[in-house]
Amino acid sequence: MYHWEGVNEFVAVAETENFTRAAKRLGISTAQVSRQVSALEARLSTRLFYRTTRRVSATEAGEIYYQHCRQVLDALEQAERSITNMQLVPRGRLRLTAPVTYGEKSIAPLVNDFVLRYPELDVEMNLTNQTLDLVAEGYDLAVRLGKLEDSSLMARRLASRTLYVCASPAYLSIHGTPHSLSELEHHNCLQGNLDYWRFQDAGKPRNIRVSGNVRCDSGRALLDAALKGIGIVQLPDYYVQPALESGALLPLLTHHQEDDDGIWAVYPHNRHLSPKVRMLLDYFSESLVTASRK
Repeated sequence: MYHWEGVNEFVAVAETENFTRAAKRLGISTAQVSRQVSALEARLSTRLFYRTTRRVSATEAGEIYYQHCRQVLDALEQAERSITNMQLVPRGRLRLTAPVTYGEKSIAPLVNDFVLRYPELDVEMNLTNQTLDLVAEGYDLAVRLGKLEDSSLMARRLASRTLYVCASPAYLSIHGTPHSLSELEHHNCLQGNLDYWRFQDAGKPRNIRVSGNVRCDSGRALLDAALKGIGIVQLPDYYVQPALESGALLPLLTHHQEDDDGIWAVYPHNRHLSPKVRMLLDYFSESLVTASRK
């Protein structure tokens, strides 16, 4: 292992040609500079300076040693500048994953805007509804929706989402409008991956088992079925908000609507959160909250 002691003092003396000025540059005592340089010469078994009462000058060995040390110090300074700049300007590879529909609608556009702002980033984005192992597969972060399972991952809440139960006016005109949770058993409820819907009843969460003649793991497909009057659907706001605003779908059982749940960024607990990831998460939070207020 290389001994670094004395190198900074040696370079300062070589450049100032004076032990006192070198000490002033380094913010230490002249005696300490002298001791460090003497110890360095002893370690190298070589005289590095000619010392007189009027000036200090490098020997031939000292000049050669100075050139090499200066290159090393310059490289270290460049390395520090690179790390500092990396914290100010995100660059390098960044891997993330998000659910397909929410990723396409909300996350991917934000990532693309972030890359436009910081073009030195190399982003790999995997949109999938599978829950990937971030550590094993080398992801920096994942965006996940709803209630998080207990895990070793760190989590940061980015925004909220609202679950709506809704149906088209055409469906309701034929089958009637449910006004209580118990009435859902008499309706065609379009199902996703789960066979129950989430509500709040008397201030407490309650799951209601539902059934219908359409089951699909695609929220877009369920939305299409609801718009065509096939049945009632429960979907997050980012699927149904435009249809609710236009009147193509009508909200139902709003007095039983569950409290908003989270849109989360999760990342490995044992992985240092790099500046580029932290800046992306800040950008997500700011942009998603702003979008929700519009």
